[in-house]
Amino acid sequence: MSAVLVALALLGGGYVVVAAALTARFLAGPPAPAPAAFPAVSLLKPLYRNAEGLAEALETFGVQDYPGEVQIVLGVREANDPALAVARAFETRHRGMDVVVVLDPAVHGENLKVSNLINLAARARHEVLILSDADIAVTPGYLRSVAAALGEPGVGAVSCLYVGAPTGGLWARLAAMAIDYGFLPSVVLGRAIGLAHPCMGSTIALSRDTLQRIGGFEAVRDVLADDYEIGRAVRALGLTVAIPRLTVAHATHEPTFQTLLAHEIRWNRTVRLIDPAGYAGSVITNPLPLALLSAASLGFGLSSLALVFVLLGVRVAAKLAIDRATGARAGPSWLIPARDVLSFGVFLASLAGDTVDWQGRRFRVSRGGVLGPLRGI
Repeated sequence: MSAVLVALALLGGGYVVVAAALTARFLAGPPAPAPAAFPAVSLLKPLYRNAEGLAEALETFGVQDYPGEVQIVLGVREANDPALAVARAFETRHRGMDVVVVLDPAVHGENLKVSNLINLAARARHEVLILSDADIAVTPGYLRSVAAALGEPGVGAVSCLYVGAPTGGLWARLAAMAIDYGFLPSVVLGRAIGLAHPCMGSTIALSRDTLQRIGGFEAVRDVLADDYEIGRAVRALGLTVAIPRLTVAHATHEPTFQTLLAHEIRWNRTVRLIDPAGYAGSVITNPLPLALLSAASLGFGLSSLALVFVLLGVRVAAKLAIDRATGARAGPSWLIPARDVLSFGVFLASLAGDTVDWQGRRFRVSRGGVLGPLRGI
């Protein structure tokens, strides 16, 4: 067993180096060319509860350097949702823009975010639809880059890589670090070797025609990983999901360890149920905990401890390289050991079970990520 753990730790160290290098190389590549046209777009923003940092995130969509017509559709399902006041304040600040605030409690399936999107899409005026999660912030050239990518031949949808932007203390920073130093490089590496086909809620841009051809948002109304399924449906049409060379910022708000753990277990469990083999193989993305386990099995001998410190150095070096490439800093280097141990614990906890907690409700998730009957809070 010790030999297996050492081998996995070494393999994981190689993975960390390659993934960080590919991430830096991808983000340092040439920017997207200017779009050949500037189509009118409808931005769909489904909002839910958490108003912390929402005003600032929405403002980044209100100051886009984009000459085409832009409609912004903001929506909530409940009149007492604090995000509603933020949305209306945004509408007031941007009276010269085409901003629509939708309050619609209609439920179309188990996935309430998709229900919100269905309600918002009914108010969208333009052929190009761009949806993004509520806690996403973007740069002024975002719409230009997305429009350019969507205009390329054979492209059916556009999605964007993202980095974590912590808005709170320790737990928010740990959540952001999981994104920057775990999720982001794994997506870039997986895409480079053809094992990952990302389509993320940070951005999904597609034409109304393409959306209709995949069955509309109604087709994913009972699916937890709606973004992934939209991407898969687009690819099934023979089209590609383009990933431009830019990152958007995903705000992390986790106020407690319990909320952080529930969020990460939900995501990991969903990935496992969608791709069991790929999830099992992701064990190598945890080289430092694997080295610690191998050291413990060997009685913390000098050579086993040396492997731990070498891999710690590799992880810190990879973190710094990713920070330089993204221009962000999710958390300090001294938190890397805690982040890695937590990630490994979440990996193990997600190997079993089929329930997730989401938006105050508990669901059973079947193979393929379909949300089952409500099981109570």
